[in-house]
Amino acid sequence: MSDKMDFTVNSELAVRQSSIPGLLDIGLVVHGDNRGYFKENYQAAKLKELGLPADFEPVQNNISFNAERGVTRGIHAEPWDKFISVAQGEVFAAIVDLRAGSATFGVVETFRLDAGRAIFVPRGCGNSFQTLTNNVTYTYLVNEHWSPEASYTMLNLADPTVAIEWPISLEEATISDKDQAHPLLADLTPMEV
Repeated sequence: MSDKMDFTVNSELAVRQSSIPGLLDIGLVVHGDNRGYFKENYQAAKLKELGLPADFEPVQNNISFNAERGVTRGIHAEPWDKFISVAQGEVFAAIVDLRAGSATFGVVETFRLDAGRAIFVPRGCGNSFQTLTNNVTYTYLVNEHWSPEASYTMLNLADPTVAIEWPISLEEATISDKDQAHPLLADLTPMEV
């Protein structure tokens, strides 16, 4: 939430399929007033009735706090599903299908996420984000526990084939050395799911 408390306003919960199979765009109902806001960030029964996978059972909740506008996190595909939302601030999210054999391999979808909008990212799709405001709290539920032994697929943020149109240029963004070193699409090993 920004100082002005700007966020997407939805009158009802909605789940929409994107062009990437399994990647879902979710409109959350947010009740705001002069104190702030309240929302049901994740309500399994309602979301599953609208199309969230019935077998999605979160076991871990992760939070990424980012103090500055322009923080850009790398494109990471992991062997679990994610329900991603924002508690405070606004982000540009870029999701790339990195699943072996997928008809949409290499396709990118982008979203602007705030308190009123979330996404469901299926395993094998790489997700990344760039903060558009200061003090962003980005949170995600996953249905497997993190493990250093798990298999991960990473994609370079500047890959010319995927050609993500970042709102803040990567030259101006704050990026870790590790995320800058990831391979291009032509050089990576697609994730088996």
